[in-house]
Amino acid sequence: MSPPPPVTPEEARVVLVIGVIGSGTMGHGIAQVLAQAGYEARLCDVDERLVTDAIGKIRVSLDKGVLRGKIDRGTRDAALSRIKATTSLIEAVRDADLVIEAVPEKLELKREIFATMDRAAPERAILATNTSSLSVAAIAKVARDPSRVLGMHFFNPVPVMKLLEIVRHETTSDAATATARALGVAIGKEPIVVRDVAGFASSRLGIAIGLEAMRMAESGVATIPDIDKAMKLGYGHPMGPLELSDLVGLDVRLAIADYLEKEIGPSFKPPELLKRMVQEGKLGKKVGEGFYKWKDGKIQG
Repeated sequence: MSPPPPVTPEEARVVLVIGVIGSGTMGHGIAQVLAQAGYEARLCDVDERLVTDAIGKIRVSLDKGVLRGKIDRGTRDAALSRIKATTSLIEAVRDADLVIEAVPEKLELKREIFATMDRAAPERAILATNTSSLSVAAIAKVARDPSRVLGMHFFNPVPVMKLLEIVRHETTSDAATATARALGVAIGKEPIVVRDVAGFASSRLGIAIGLEAMRMAESGVATIPDIDKAMKLGYGHPMGPLELSDLVGLDVRLAIADYLEKEIGPSFKPPELLKRMVQEGKLGKKVGEGFYKWKDGKIQG
């Protein structure tokens, strides 16, 4: 199949106000980088506690930037002032130029949210999903104008990771794609444009390596640290596939593997080790234990 058609910067629309739906790890990271780049970010979640916690995490992240000399106090304060927290999805999107959905990887949940976004956002607004593997076309079906829907897949941690994967489904407009690319560049990311196929480019490659590393650990090919060291020292990866799985979340990796197995085939069948760890609640860094034990964001031992 042919690659996505090229788009030109001239087709990009002006974006000033951006709604971010979901204040978890990805959502609050996205809101932070948008605000730091000068955009007004409307950060929304279903519970006041969740958005308050998210703003606290953004503040901590920006404070670390000040301590490390990467930003000054004025930049930090200006970024925080541009983030508006709300528990009303309608409030978050009603005058937005672009909306980015960043809720858990559940198709029906995303479709439900997109249906509300589609009704409440201005007709000019571009609607983006941060999904790492789900069909963008399936999400876009609930929109009255699917041409304004596309994927904007950010990577964790959002303030650090440079890649932005823009996903076009068959009817995504060139203007929407160009706008997403221009925004990516403006916030310091390196955009790539891919077709809407299962796993896109990044998740399909990343999960393939991660699942094979898990199978190797399961069969005792090498220890978990040595499997990771093989990829770091032998191939120049910044972190090994098992450490990365802990960072992403083993529940997230399992959901992606299940989806890709159905869409592509048995090569993506999740190992029993992964299933067992998720059942036992060993989900990775966010809970303090996965393939490694974690404390204060660092691997122990």
